[in-house]
Amino acid sequence: MLNSLLKVEDNILPKIELVQPKIQDKILPTVENRTPLMSEPKYLDFSLRLKELMDRDGSEIKTVNQLKDALGVTYEMARRYTLGTAKPREEKLKVLADVLHVDISYLDHGIKFDNNVDLSQKIPLEGRPIPVISWVAAGSLSSIETVLRDTEIDEWLPPNKDCGKSGYGLKVTGMSMSPFFLPDDRIYVNPEVQTFDLQTGDLVIIACYGETEATFKKLIIEGDNKYLQPLNPNWPEQIIKLSEDCRLVGKVVGLYRKI
Repeated sequence: MLNSLLKVEDNILPKIELVQPKIQDKILPTVENRTPLMSEPKYLDFSLRLKELMDRDGSEIKTVNQLKDALGVTYEMARRYTLGTAKPREEKLKVLADVLHVDISYLDHGIKFDNNVDLSQKIPLEGRPIPVISWVAAGSLSSIETVLRDTEIDEWLPPNKDCGKSGYGLKVTGMSMSPFFLPDDRIYVNPEVQTFDLQTGDLVIIACYGETEATFKKLIIEGDNKYLQPLNPNWPEQIIKLSEDCRLVGKVVGLYRKI
């Protein structure tokens, strides 16, 4: 009987030894003492910009409650915006940008512009289009009303109130007025300006007897004498004295340049 029991035990032990390594290798993995890593909020950059804007002096949004009311969302959603775990949709982002007085591109992506254009000062385009005529027509002895009536106009410029009722445009040729006026620029001319209204530094269109075309130069007045000067410092003739047979065609009041 004892021998039988011993035989059974001998048969069991090898089985236990065979099972034990399986328990150690597969069922009980090694546990390391490591602190789990926390990932950054998905919209962290947005939340930092938002909080920066909220902390500015004069900001209309200072608290999460005010943010909630401005956007019409729940307190929890507004809080998530400040934490960077959520971000407003485009329509609410636009509302938020308006309230915080920033461009939506900065609030959304951190892109800043230098704001070198005042959108409140838009150039009005009311009034009549301005006809472009030739230099020969501008230098004609005929009245500008006659010139405009008898000339076939191929080009028109946007309205310019400084041109007056009979204003017109001219196409710049040559380099005498560079770098401020370049070939193919268009200039606005007011033919109603009188000689006694002119001052030194005015830009004028002058026609002289015997010349087939008018000329465009800066006016210089010294006592009773009047001179023309090109704006190009390298132009050969820097000072041109006006004679009695020269007349004022008009004053240049604007520039139009295609880009």
